[in-house]
Amino acid sequence: MSATPQGYHGRFAPSPTGPLHFGSLVSALASWLDARAHGGAWLVRVEDIDGPRTVPGAAEDILATLAAFGFHADEPPEWQSRRTGLYRAALDRLIAAGHVYPCGCTRKEIADSQLRAHERHTTLIYPGTCRDGLHGKRARAWRLRVPDEATADEPEDEPAGARGNPALIRFGDRWQGPQQQNLATEVGDFVLLRADGQWAYQLAVVVDDAEQRITHVVRGADLLDSTARQIWLQQCLGVPTPAYLHVPVVTHADGEKLSKQTGAQALDASRPLEALLAAARHLGLELHDPAPATLAAFQLDAIDAWKRRLGQLPAA
Repeated sequence: MSATPQGYHGRFAPSPTGPLHFGSLVSALASWLDARAHGGAWLVRVEDIDGPRTVPGAAEDILATLAAFGFHADEPPEWQSRRTGLYRAALDRLIAAGHVYPCGCTRKEIADSQLRAHERHTTLIYPGTCRDGLHGKRARAWRLRVPDEATADEPEDEPAGARGNPALIRFGDRWQGPQQQNLATEVGDFVLLRADGQWAYQLAVVVDDAEQRITHVVRGADLLDSTARQIWLQQCLGVPTPAYLHVPVVTHADGEKLSKQTGAQALDASRPLEALLAAARHLGLELHDPAPATLAAFQLDAIDAWKRRLGQLPAA
């Protein structure tokens, strides 16, 4: 793995499951602005690790759309599908360290155990069935152990989880403020290599961010819930933890997240300024010129507006 990164390195990491849409544009704009505001590098990584969901030609279309909107990466784009050797090496390291274990549970078995948990009014998480062995089952996936909750009582004058609870992951988000998640009670042991042979997003993103020396992650708030898992995995692998910033997601009128699965329309690459101005409004940016004549003029104005917006956010 890489040593501690030097200088700002950000990235935009789209999944090629279809053309770029407005929700993705908001994340691309935010990540690009943050890199430029810090005088840093902005990279593009095509997250095509989920082969069954990847649409042929979508990655090339996304890269062309980014270029039409004035987004040019400072290094050649990376494809996750070409980096599987890195994921295997990381999993082997975790196996050697005892951080992961094979899991033989089927989806039905996990669903049944979750149903029983729901009936007992407990959190729906993986129950750890295979933690102490496969019990005659065939290995299907590999799971990362999350920390167990502390057994000792914490001092009464300390807030819950303040110390003595290794399962509680705390981090500061540059947009959302202080965050915490109890991996033991809210997540459970999670999959790194799926039963179908596909590498899980959590492993791929952590390995890639470390190898690409990513210091700052700017992405949609729909991924906020996965951050604690990624921080724990970073700790297990001994790689740096980036600074995180999760921007508000774009939703439909009914509050549902705008996505390819919910009918999001492809961006019109012939009218980039119109969409960029809408994305800037979604991010709460106050531009000096509401009708810039060129992409370059918009970019300069938006970088300055981004700096001012960051000053209005809560402390991470």
